[in-house]
Amino acid sequence: MMLRGKLALYLGRQFLQSVAIVLFVLVALTAIIQILEFLRRTADKVDVTFGVILQLTFLDLPTKTLELLPFVMLFGAMLAFYRLNRSSELVVARAAGISAWQFLAPALAVSLVFGIVVVTIINPLAAAMASRFELVEGQYLRGRASMLKVTSDGLWMRQADGDGQIVVHADRARQQGVDLRDVIFFRFVDLDRFTMRIDAQRAVLRDGYWEMRDAYVALPNQPIEVYKRFKLPTTLTFLQIQESFAPPETLSFWELPAFIQTLQDNGFVATRQRLYLHSLLATPLLFVAMVFLAAASTLRLVRRGGNALFLLGGVLSGFLLFFMSDVASAFGVTGDVPIYLAAWAPGLVGLMAGTWFVFQLEDG
Repeated sequence: MMLRGKLALYLGRQFLQSVAIVLFVLVALTAIIQILEFLRRTADKVDVTFGVILQLTFLDLPTKTLELLPFVMLFGAMLAFYRLNRSSELVVARAAGISAWQFLAPALAVSLVFGIVVVTIINPLAAAMASRFELVEGQYLRGRASMLKVTSDGLWMRQADGDGQIVVHADRARQQGVDLRDVIFFRFVDLDRFTMRIDAQRAVLRDGYWEMRDAYVALPNQPIEVYKRFKLPTTLTFLQIQESFAPPETLSFWELPAFIQTLQDNGFVATRQRLYLHSLLATPLLFVAMVFLAAASTLRLVRRGGNALFLLGGVLSGFLLFFMSDVASAFGVTGDVPIYLAAWAPGLVGLMAGTWFVFQLEDG
């Protein structure tokens, strides 16, 4: 049975305060580390001012914060339970007949609601800032923006070509972008001077060139020439095409399903995007699991006077969770394990382990 009234509100407020403290500390440390990292990366770039570095840090901070939130929930819950234990409030509650499940219910409810808010509201804001960060970083640090974009109108691609560039548009793509259908190549010099247009029924990326079929080549002030086979040199590779997509973090939870469908319609597997979507869906479960793990490592150890074990148990839980999530994601991207398992396994394992420990605490 869940707690009601003032006690539930008090416990929920204590949990929120502890989470806020941990969040503030970790975000501040992350911001400092990010500033130092951007200073290092821009040490040889005279056109990058400290204002640009602050802008990069501000735009990238929400994405980094979302990555930290599971640890924020873990250490925030541990701090809350530790404070309640040290003040003997937990002892009084247990003496009054309140079970561990009732005591944890407010924190579990807050973590679940907070997880839903993160996915549906905070994530879209962070995605918008991450998208802007990609543009600014491409301008000042990488020297280029993403060279590939997939929309409902087809695929757009850009490649360097000597003193100019070639812009490619295809209505459809196959084999993850190396086999283009109904494709047009536009060649420009100095970004604004048109020098050539090629329309082809099909273009396939080979080693060092595009091989086209039924190509119509148009040059300025010259008649159109038709080729059954036409080769256009390129420095693009399959790996470059795969790495040219903007990170999934630049797309919000609400945009991801449609974008994944668009990618699949254009011949792309969209593994990274699907994995990221399921990781977002699993966020509330992961937050709840963190509260259970915090209760398991804090309530038992502190009650027995094991302050050092309490700290060590929390740190190890965080690192083990991070390692497991990282490994599962890597296997999910490569296709060695199903995407559903890679995204949901960390939260499920943490939930089962934490629940088991709380059962032991309650029975003991």
